[in-house]
Amino acid sequence: MKIIDFEDKYVYNKYRNKCFVNFMSEDSIVKKDISKYTAKDSVFRDLFSDTEYLAELYAALHNGEEIAKESIEIITLEEVLLASIYNDVGFMVNGKLIVLIECQSTWTENIIIRLLMYLSETYYRYYRKTEQSLYSAKKVDFPKPELYVMYIGNEKINKEYISLSESFLEGEECDVNIKVKVITNGKKGDIISQYVRFTRVFNEQEKKYDRTRKAISETIKICSDENVLKKYMKERESEVSSIMLSMFDVEKELELYLKAETKEIADKRKAEGRAEGEQQRAIAVAKKMLVKNKYDFEEIADCSGLSIDEVCALSKDNNLQPV
Repeated sequence: MKIIDFEDKYVYNKYRNKCFVNFMSEDSIVKKDISKYTAKDSVFRDLFSDTEYLAELYAALHNGEEIAKESIEIITLEEVLLASIYNDVGFMVNGKLIVLIECQSTWTENIIIRLLMYLSETYYRYYRKTEQSLYSAKKVDFPKPELYVMYIGNEKINKEYISLSESFLEGEECDVNIKVKVITNGKKGDIISQYVRFTRVFNEQEKKYDRTRKAISETIKICSDENVLKKYMKERESEVSSIMLSMFDVEKELELYLKAETKEIADKRKAEGRAEGEQQRAIAVAKKMLVKNKYDFEEIADCSGLSIDEVCALSKDNNLQPV
């Protein structure tokens, strides 16, 4: 989303607060039959808020290696109001491995920097929770990080990994460098391939029925028939529908609001421009009349549209005197 230049920051901040209240109200969620623009991302976060599915995800990322769901701790950074940093999915395995995964439908390598920020915040919270001092002589524990981006858009991405050095520094060595594995699909039948199929089914139904309840119900039906996330859909069908059905999400509302505000500002500036142009024309008329030295202040004011005081000031500034 392109945001207008931020001399209009007050518009953005004012609206974020207003939109948050509206978005969280029960009426706005229940009564609107419009599918959220972030429906797929919301389902991604909900699906992997369950350690059972996180265990499946871990296996899909590690060549089928199985782990007990009890060995998983969810460490996803949760949003607090609208001010806190938050990510899509984060979990720790046996206290030794940190896995962060972001899902995006629009490709951008800026995800590398975002993941770096999420990772930093995750470690900060880990050390605070475990009460390990980074200032003590004793070496602290350091869970190994793994970073992933799951891309579900239409652009063809051929990279297996992206890195800070390659993407932003043309391969130059960097004291701080991170590498992110790119996922565009999984192996047949695994949780990744099922989620990717779900997003494609949703896209197809959205094209047919727009962002409506019909698109959601058809997506759930087709996925169940194809055994795609079937257990999840069956157990949480109402929650999935609630997640995917609501008023426009906050970002879409913000975009629409900013467009309206931008238009209002543009209209105001046009009006100011017209007023400025008229003022300059009035001054030009008054100057010509003063130069001719044939008219008094009152006549000049009457013809130009300026006030008598303005004509007087113009006369003084330009050393021009009326008759």
